[in-house]
Amino acid sequence: MVWHAWRPAVPANASAQPPVVLLHGGSGSWTHWARNIAALVYAGRQVWVPDLPGFGDSARPPAGGDADALPAPMEAALARLFGDAAVDLVGFSFGAMVGTLMAAATPARVRRLVLSGAPALGVNPGFRLVLRPWSGLAGEALEAAHRHNLATLMLARAESIDALALEIHARNLARDRMKLRRLSRTLVVLETLPKVRCPVVGIWGAEDTLYRGVGDRLEPALASAPDFRWLAQIPGAGHWVQYEDWAAYDALLAQALAEPA
Repeated sequence: MVWHAWRPAVPANASAQPPVVLLHGGSGSWTHWARNIAALVYAGRQVWVPDLPGFGDSARPPAGGDADALPAPMEAALARLFGDAAVDLVGFSFGAMVGTLMAAATPARVRRLVLSGAPALGVNPGFRLVLRPWSGLAGEALEAAHRHNLATLMLARAESIDALALEIHARNLARDRMKLRRLSRTLVVLETLPKVRCPVVGIWGAEDTLYRGVGDRLEPALASAPDFRWLAQIPGAGHWVQYEDWAAYDALLAQALAEPA
């Protein structure tokens, strides 16, 4: 598994705080967090971001092809990196599924869990998403397909689909080897949250395509976690909330990470 790590230049209190581990979304890589790493490092935190198995530059997991195949290799990697130390875990979309499963399976490992854009909460059962096929396209046709799909799923505002978003999206799609994922259509996050004992916080885009029109149902679903703390929904931001409105997201994430665990 390929990891990307950043440490504060002057780690005054970094050793006293657990590492922050960021888990990216489906068809993604560490670059889903490209706009958020600096703020965490400047705040004195160690930041560790994997390419999850089957995505980016990481090999596929030993078995399985969905989120439930990843907690075991993730725990093995964290044990090699940090021994028995706990981490603060932040998961986006598919990574939020993985993070929830990890927190339930290895409670001593996860000190707190922050979820963004998590699927599989059962609050929008009739939702269907139609994306434009892009395989085999090139040039302007390929860019048009990527723009359409980013607007359909990831970003709420047209101006957010900038050159960096297109580059991240295109490079990540080309390296996705876990394309037969189905757990996002189940209730796996909703059914697992009651088993999560650490504090749970949600940071969502208010215009997240997955939950548009049913955002009021999110908090009751997340509150199935015994130590659910709060949910924030950032106005005007879509599913890829930490990219589209990174300043607001970073401020809320800092608040979540600063609270007593």
